[in-house]
This record gives sequence, structure tokens and C-alpha cells, in this order.
Amino acid sequence: MDSSLIAKLEHIADRHEELNAMLCDPEIAQDKHRFLKLSREHADTDAIVKTFNEFRQVENNLAEARELLSDPDMRELAEADIADLVERIAGLEELLQKQLVPKDPNDSKNVVLEIRAGTGGEEAALFASHLWRMYTRFAETQGWKYEVMNISEASAGGFKEVVALIKGTDVYAKLKFESGAHRVQRVPETESQGRIHTSAATVAIMPEAEDVDININPADLEWQVMRSSGSGGQHVNTTDSAVRVIHKPTGLAVRSDQEKSQTKNREIALRLLRSRMLDAEIQRVNAERAAHRKGQVGSGDRSEKVRTYNYPQDRITDHRINLTRHNLPGFMDGGIDDVIEALRAHDEAARLAEVKRQA
Repeated sequence: MDSSLIAKLEHIADRHEELNAMLCDPEIAQDKHRFLKLSREHADTDAIVKTFNEFRQVENNLAEARELLSDPDMRELAEADIADLVERIAGLEELLQKQLVPKDPNDSKNVVLEIRAGTGGEEAALFASHLWRMYTRFAETQGWKYEVMNISEASAGGFKEVVALIKGTDVYAKLKFESGAHRVQRVPETESQGRIHTSAATVAIMPEAEDVDININPADLEWQVMRSSGSGGQHVNTTDSAVRVIHKPTGLAVRSDQEKSQTKNREIALRLLRSRMLDAEIQRVNAERAAHRKGQVGSGDRSEKVRTYNYPQDRITDHRINLTRHNLPGFMDGGIDDVIEALRAHDEAARLAEVKRQA
């Protein structure tokens, strides 16, 4: 193994031991945010250290086996052991390189899913509702739960916007590459000439931010209250329960009117604001990395056209990895696993290649 890679692994092992001691410190244990941060770092390095320790043990065994080659009585047995140990070392080297690929610290988080109708008018709103059904059906197959945080229905059906929190195991890890512009090509029900129309909807996948991720100074927030909007009659809220919060330093604004309680809407708005602030930072970092990683998916650009859904040809095309598959009805019913796994595999391969270049 390359000496620079060995040095990197030794540094990780030393840091792991340091973390062990720090996590046993009562003073650190009382600091919730610091303890959580150090615990995550310890967990992230634990598997690497275990593999590296096994690698060093196998290397020692190999050295001992080679010393036995000079003994005629042990030579045949030593040669068999050496062949096995060399193979094990090669496998451990490959595993260590994969483990050294930086993990996304947000992979285990829940996500805030936002779907907005784009160009295409009524057809775009219908497509947005179909994407919503696709993701909720997929969530059900994964055993995830979801709750609607905000929804705006279009007059002719479909959604202008829908925002939801999806909770479960590794939700962000599986959905993070869904962000971007999704385009649909089909004949609308209202099209009498049978012409194919192209419409679009944007999808944003944001990790749910915790207090430890984003610390917001209450003095930086401007709160506004208003009546909830609706379609008229009994659907219009008669109290000032809707809220809008503006983060003055960044200009980010979030509105919530899903609940009848102003208190609950404040909680939802603050959760959304934290997630959008975390997502903005992720997009900034990803955009910087994209300049150096041309082969990696997910630059964070929400305007990037990521996928086309072509109904006349029963075809789904993901433009980032040039992947095309068929059975569009099954895909829209939540059968998106293979495309998600292909995107994750492509990203992992690109990041592994980068680690090897840096080694």
C-alpha cells in the first residue's frame, strides 16, 4: 500500500483513540452538541480503524510466513499461507479505499421534500402531483413515514407546490440525487389535436436540519402573521394563523399555513427555514466540488434538467448518467429503486476514483 495512504490511515487511527478518550470525559459528555459531534466522528472512523488493524495483522502474518520460506520443512506450508495472505491484503486494501471515501454526514437524516410546478401551466401542476404520488409510493415501499408540511393546490387539479417531511432510515442517502428539474412529455387530456406537450416540475431534497446543524439567532428572524389563503367559503381561515418568517442575514423566507394553530405553523416554518439554510450551504459546497468533479452527479443546481418522463415512448431517461429505462407506469407507481441505486453507484465510483488519485 502507498506510504501516503498508510500515513493517512495511521492519522485516522490516532484520532480514533483520541476520540475514545474525549467521549469518556464527563465535561464533554455534559455538552450535548459537542458530544454528538464527536460521537458521529467516532462512528464514522470506527469501521476504518477496524479494517486497518486487520490489515496490519495480516501484514505481520505475511512477514512471518515469508521468514519460513528458508525452512525446507515449512516451505510448502508457508507458500500456501503466503498466497492466501496476499489475497487477503489485496481485498483489505480495496475495502480501505472504499471506506476512505468521505461519507455524506447528512445521509442518515430525514428529508424535506419540495415539489413545485414549473413551466407548462395546468399540465405542470398535474405532473407535480404525479411526482408527489411517485415519491410517497416509494416511501411506503421503504417503510418510511411522511407528513405534509405545506400544500398549494392548482385550480384545475394537481399541485402548485407541496412540501413534506419524510422520516425513516437513510432517507437523504437514497433521495438526494432526485433534486433538480424533472421534465414530462405527453399528450394532455385537454389536447384535442393529440400534440405532445412538454412541462416541468422542480424537486428539492433537503436534509432535515437539527439545532446542532444550524444555530439561528432569534434576533435575526422577522415574523409576520396573516390569514391563511384558500379557495373561498369555509376553506378560508378566519384567524391570523398563517406565519411567514424571514431570516434577515440571508433573506431566506418561509411561509406556513397548513395548521390552524399559529404556534404549530411557527414550528413548521422554523423547521423549514433551518433545512433550507442547511441545503443552501450544501449546494454551495457541491457547486465548488462540481468544478473539480466533472463525473459526479448532484451539483446542487436546482435548474439542472435531471430526468425526462416520455409517455408516448414509455421511457424514463436520467440525463446525468445517460440511463434509460422503460415501464413508465411502474416507475410512477414508486418503482424507482434501480435508477436511485444507479445514481448512488455512479457517485460512489467517482468519489472512489478521486480518493485513489489523491493517494
